[in-house]
Amino acid sequence: MEHTFASATILLLLITDPLGNIPIFVNALQAVPPERRARVIVREILIAFGLLLAFMFVGQSFLQAMSLSDVSLQIGGALVLFLIALRMVFPPPEQDTPVQMAEPLIVPLAIPALAGPSALATVLLLVSQAPDRRLEWVAALCVTMLVCAVVLLLAERLQRLVGLRVVSAFERLMGLILVSISVEMLIRGLKSLAQSWPH
Repeated sequence: MEHTFASATILLLLITDPLGNIPIFVNALQAVPPERRARVIVREILIAFGLLLAFMFVGQSFLQAMSLSDVSLQIGGALVLFLIALRMVFPPPEQDTPVQMAEPLIVPLAIPALAGPSALATVLLLVSQAPDRRLEWVAALCVTMLVCAVVLLLAERLQRLVGLRVVSAFERLMGLILVSISVEMLIRGLKSLAQSWPH
């Protein structure tokens, strides 16, 4: 699947899912003093950004070291995206999650909420498909992290303003879009695999 800057940005936004992460951030920051919450959110977003950026630059070397082909990454990434999308459309039953009493650091906000396996696989996929457009993908990642920062800094206000039902509805809508993207990626990967087979 040939991505543009816009489609790559949308894909990264769907994967990082800032709206879906609002309840996670609100819950994890309950024990943090209100005056420190913005600083913690920015710190966690910068950590996630740094990790995803690192994967963009060492991704090709990682694939070569693991003897993985672009086709296998595309098919594997499509399957992971499909599973993530299904969880967005059909979320598991809510469970009472205990409030984290200490200030969160890296886990669970930076990893896996923002820079989870699906996000890491996506940046690897973008770079492996078009390594000469790496700066474009970096720009898309910057826009994505900026949007995440704005949404998550306003997380408590948004949750109070629109309510959890509206947040959940938006997340399911994004999940439907992500299902279509993952299926398209899978079809492209299978076509590439079929073309590479000896006739």
